[in-house]
Amino acid sequence: MQTPVPDYLTHVLSQCAANSQGALADYIPELAQANSKHLALALSTVDGTIYASGDDTVEFTIQSMSKPFAYALALQELGLNAVLDKVDVEPSGEAFNQISLDPVTKRPKNPMINSGAITTHALIPIQQGEQRAEKLRQFLSRLAGRELCFDLKVYESEIQSAFRNLSIGYMLRTVGVLAQDPLEIVYGYIKQCAILVTVKDLARMSSVLANGGIEPLTGERLLDGAVVRQVLSVMLSCGMYDSAGDWLSSVGIPAKSGVAGGIFGVLPGQVGIAVFSPKIDTHGNSVRGVKIFERLSNDMGLHLMQGTPSAQTILQSRYVLEQYQDVIVYELRGVLQFTESEMLLRRLQNEPAGNSTILLDLTNLTLVHNVGARMLFEGVKRLHADGHTVKVVDSENILSEAQLKGHKREVVNEALEKYLAKFHS
Repeated sequence: MQTPVPDYLTHVLSQCAANSQGALADYIPELAQANSKHLALALSTVDGTIYASGDDTVEFTIQSMSKPFAYALALQELGLNAVLDKVDVEPSGEAFNQISLDPVTKRPKNPMINSGAITTHALIPIQQGEQRAEKLRQFLSRLAGRELCFDLKVYESEIQSAFRNLSIGYMLRTVGVLAQDPLEIVYGYIKQCAILVTVKDLARMSSVLANGGIEPLTGERLLDGAVVRQVLSVMLSCGMYDSAGDWLSSVGIPAKSGVAGGIFGVLPGQVGIAVFSPKIDTHGNSVRGVKIFERLSNDMGLHLMQGTPSAQTILQSRYVLEQYQDVIVYELRGVLQFTESEMLLRRLQNEPAGNSTILLDLTNLTLVHNVGARMLFEGVKRLHADGHTVKVVDSENILSEAQLKGHKREVVNEALEKYLAKFHS
């Protein structure tokens, strides 16, 4: 069988594709030339698997989505206190390019608005002859697992219209937040925003944050856990600018957007998600991207405030019954929600087509989320299509009647039920 996750992502894109609201970011001339029809979605798991759909090979500039990673790099190298001395962490309730400082501290209110991001860029430590944008590009390349590059056309285009950011830079220099030449820092910040990525790059970068700073495929620790916690906390409260409250209530995933049309989000311990659709709203957020995130959050139960516990492993054991040679048992444990269901389906897709009997034993599950039940029965359907007989052993009635709607709670024969009971004694 094939896991249904890619099909689901394609379905979500198809449901949101018709939305034509929003406009291209025409204040940056090069972005005004973008193809507004582009639409892509990628999802990463904490073990490094990436699913993608749509225009997932199209590159676009990272723009403000670079801000959390620049913040992470500064925190990693300088420590929290040194960064807090220059940039606060309070939601601003203002547009991303507002020219303002906190009236009490005289510092930028958070690192996700431009004044805070320009300050954060200046904090990145460099050696003589090194450029901060280049250092960040190298760091992002490690997170993405490939060499990223700059879009110099977008960089030069934005430089020509950078008057507002330059005003912010000179304001920061005037109050003593910046010690360097504002022109150098602002141009470096603009260049960091011109790094090219795809949704798959962003998904892989997100998976490092979802995995607590550890690169899932290599096991290398790229960021301290405390750094990741700080970054995700600020993303949750400040990442979506002056629509952060709406985002928190409707989506509930720490996220960051960019005016080229990208949004990436991170649900700790579960998934990283990235979308791309160039038309943005008045807040600077991708219109279709927001709708896709709302759909994913509702469908997959990803809202951070739902508080459902997550397990890293759903499969307790897989074995062939000695007295029933063609009976394969998958013994599950813990909580079955999206992350665990995806892991289970990925194991089930390794079963070769044939006429085996497969038992999915739910006895040791403590909770089945609605999305877990839907994915479970989708896996059952696909195993049936491969020629298998599949039975769900739910002796504890963990599945609700609503979750069983359209399906039946299958039972095994009495002798086999007693045989299975020995494994739970």
